[in-house]
Amino acid sequence: MTSPTSTDGVTEQSFTLGEIPGVLFTPRGATGPRPLILMGHGGGQHKKAPGVLAGAHRFAAEGGFAVVAIDAPNHGDRPKDERFLRFAGDMRARMAAGDDPAELLATMHDLLAEQTVADWQAVLTAIQELDHVGGGPVGYWGVSMGCGLGVPLLAAEPRIRAAVLGLLGVHGLAASAARVTAPVRFLLQWDDTRVSREQALALFDALGSADKTLHANPGDHGGIPAHETDDALRFFARHLREAAAA
Repeated sequence: MTSPTSTDGVTEQSFTLGEIPGVLFTPRGATGPRPLILMGHGGGQHKKAPGVLAGAHRFAAEGGFAVVAIDAPNHGDRPKDERFLRFAGDMRARMAAGDDPAELLATMHDLLAEQTVADWQAVLTAIQELDHVGGGPVGYWGVSMGCGLGVPLLAAEPRIRAAVLGLLGVHGLAASAARVTAPVRFLLQWDDTRVSREQALALFDALGSADKTLHANPGDHGGIPAHETDDALRFFARHLREAAAA
């Protein structure tokens, strides 16, 4: 890990685990164990994308959580392999030509999902060995590609006890979604031009969680209103702190 830096009550430490670059956010001066939130970024983004940074700082400063973000394969500081670059170029061209993006995005997520799940599991194990994080309950936040890679992670990883997902359709995810049992808050943008409303509602319906809530807001793909972060804070506080007390 690099030397810590602190801003507005939040300490950041960058790290590399094997070939996985990441960053850990904790409340400044944090000691002792605390719930941990994993944050997955969107397509073409990285571990310090503006939305990730804003959410991580609020979760750490206001919620007292530890938060970790990593670069997904072929994103951020990670090397880009030729197969992925060819596929990404083809996907952009086909989307520009008017092809349905749902199938293209599902194929891209399939390319990344297996490695991403293994990466998150390794990072989770390593981060929970830190004294100021510990082995407490874990949450996951990820929308768009963060949802596409998060659903397979939730299906495979029982340590994750609650998740905020959304901005994605069911295409390619139905089987994994059915194996998700953790409570889920699902975000949908009602006027999303990238993800059809029907596909997003179908993904929410496919989730196997007995405790799941749909939050639909007007606006396009990137227009999640700020109050959803307030709601996410309360959602994680309720589920993760209840799990810690159990």
